[in-house]
Amino acid sequence: MNFYWIKTHSLIKRIFSNYIWDIPNVNNKVYLTFDDGPTPEITEWVLDVLKEHRIKATFFCIGKNIQKHPAIFNKIIDNGHAIGNHTFNHLNGWSTKTEGYIDNIRMCQTLSDTYHNCELNTEHCKLFRPPYGKIKTTQSKKLRQLGYKIIMWDVLSADFDQSISPEKCLENVLQNTRSGSVIVFHDSIKAFKNLEYTLPRSIEVLKQKGFEFDIIR
Repeated sequence: MNFYWIKTHSLIKRIFSNYIWDIPNVNNKVYLTFDDGPTPEITEWVLDVLKEHRIKATFFCIGKNIQKHPAIFNKIIDNGHAIGNHTFNHLNGWSTKTEGYIDNIRMCQTLSDTYHNCELNTEHCKLFRPPYGKIKTTQSKKLRQLGYKIIMWDVLSADFDQSISPEKCLENVLQNTRSGSVIVFHDSIKAFKNLEYTLPRSIEVLKQKGFEFDIIR
């Protein structure tokens, strides 16, 4: 079993206060996010679920997947969802030199901007989530100087963990989500077994509890 935080500890949030872990609000809003796409069939399935429930989410896309599947990337944008940068090829910041890491992010941004008119939609063009949540201080500082908001998370579904059951994945979300929570899912092949079970049920129960859904800006 891999070790990871399902609910990000308040101490971590205070230590790394330059990152966005949650988005406190008075409207009971929560924020669904999806990492690692666009992925054929899976991202489209996610978009169908979100459309059925009339909610918006934020997709942190990998550049090489945008390059391979531009039509799906365009569909995310056309459906009114927010887009974030997840590096060009899912780099681990801890094991990458800062210059190379920033260049990799720029490659992803160039592809994203090709399809996403940031001049008309600037409010969520500079969102970045580091793969694995691993980023050096030097990398973070440079990205913030470039105008990026670094988006982490409050609740990790752990849908990527093939050793847990879909029921446990659902429990991870429902037991830890509070107003303002940023919730992580993955629109990837690896995560789909858990995602397929957890996403629609999470949405239904969270709606019943009075939560609303919004994009990250």
